[in-house]
Amino acid sequence: MLSALILLPLLGAALIGFWPSNISGHLARRVALLFASITFLWTVLLAIKFTPGEVSQQFSEFIPWVDSLGLNYNLGIDGLSLPLLLLNGLLTCIAIYSSDSSLQRPRFYYSLVLLLSVGVTGAFLAQDLLLFFLFYELELIPLYLLIAIWGGEKRGYAATKFLIYTAFSGILILASFLGMVWLSGSPSFSLTTLNTTTLPLATQLLLLAGILVGFGIKIPLVPFHTWLPDAHVEASTPISVLLAGVLLKLGTYGLLRFGMNLLPEAWGYLAPWLATWAVVSVLFGSSCAIAQTDMKKMVAYSSIGHMGYVLLAAAAATPLSTLGAVMQMISHGLISALLFLLVGVVYKKAGSRDLDVIQGLLNPERGLPVIGSLMVLGVMASAGIPGMVGFISEFIVFRGSFAVFPVQTLLSMLGTGLTAVYFLILMNRAFFGRLSAQVTNLPRVFWSDRLPAMILAVLIVIYGIQPAWLVRWTEPTITAMVNTQNVVVAVALDKAKGVGSRE
Repeated sequence: MLSALILLPLLGAALIGFWPSNISGHLARRVALLFASITFLWTVLLAIKFTPGEVSQQFSEFIPWVDSLGLNYNLGIDGLSLPLLLLNGLLTCIAIYSSDSSLQRPRFYYSLVLLLSVGVTGAFLAQDLLLFFLFYELELIPLYLLIAIWGGEKRGYAATKFLIYTAFSGILILASFLGMVWLSGSPSFSLTTLNTTTLPLATQLLLLAGILVGFGIKIPLVPFHTWLPDAHVEASTPISVLLAGVLLKLGTYGLLRFGMNLLPEAWGYLAPWLATWAVVSVLFGSSCAIAQTDMKKMVAYSSIGHMGYVLLAAAAATPLSTLGAVMQMISHGLISALLFLLVGVVYKKAGSRDLDVIQGLLNPERGLPVIGSLMVLGVMASAGIPGMVGFISEFIVFRGSFAVFPVQTLLSMLGTGLTAVYFLILMNRAFFGRLSAQVTNLPRVFWSDRLPAMILAVLIVIYGIQPAWLVRWTEPTITAMVNTQNVVVAVALDKAKGVGSRE
């Protein structure tokens, strides 16, 4: 059942790429949307059949692959990966639907988008370290090409910078994965046979350092963040939706699955430093967002700040904070996708994203009133206004982290206030006031342009009012994961005390 989530978009990419004759942009988009929609509906069916109370991997598939390397085709799904799979399926459909039907080389474009979905889906399903790494690297080339070919004026620079950063990230992650398997004496790369808790603390710390930096680049965390604003500014709107909504979550997912879960003793040792790192990312990203005049770059820097909340929650490693980390991933995926979609519509209709140029877009007669209203909802959700999914996810993060790291949590909460500041600047300068002369006679916005943003807005409100529908899949898995980690750390501390008392 899980292989279908990989094979369907792969088949769609092959069908579009090897279409026997010329294919129009309209037809290519319809075929890609068909395969993406079937994949998403298949994921929804798996979610319906999923048993929330069962903490082990469900719908597992295992096929021996390369015995000499210890590599197996091992797939599974649990409460940590299921919400992210649903998010990936939804945003892939939205990205394809939102793509310009008149873009150049549509066969290549839609094939790459579907291949990108294959890489992300496979990474979330993989229950083998080496298999995860293969899928993790698979999404690198499609995203590079999507930015380099269909990006803005400086697309070559942004794409190359992304490629270099992400390639270095992959090297560190692979080195840590190989170290885990070889040093622990595991016969394979399977997560079920891997036992790293017997390794000395110094070894665990070295392995965890590679994972932290590797996935920290992907998230991205300060100071490894510089590739993200450039990539967002130069990428087209649909690719920015996928980049912020899903691809960054590979980094936070990796920290939880392979850092906190596999190296709990080292994680607990570094937890205070990780919480401090989270504070730096939150405040730096928010401060940089305030200084921007490009709407898209402002939203990009806001992502750096909001992903810092996930690291704070993971550092605290309580059941509540870790649940908040997963909710923050989903919340940020929905909200950032909405904001990038709306900024894309503004740029398409007004011809600019510069806050010094556009003004008064909420004008009910000659402006973009519906887009402006949706933007109000999006920035309110990002700022953590009650009734939106952004509020409940951040509240759970702060509530779960405060008992462990009160100072870092309070400092991170300043990021929520700064979010309100820079998005208030955006709304005040771009949407309120008199309609500026540079953006008069705006083209009409059709309902087809508004539909993806309206779907995301509805989900943001629904999950903000009823978050239990979101956490029902995740809570049992997260509780079991964190409890196991806490037991390991407690045993390690007891052993350390025992050695100290004997000396």
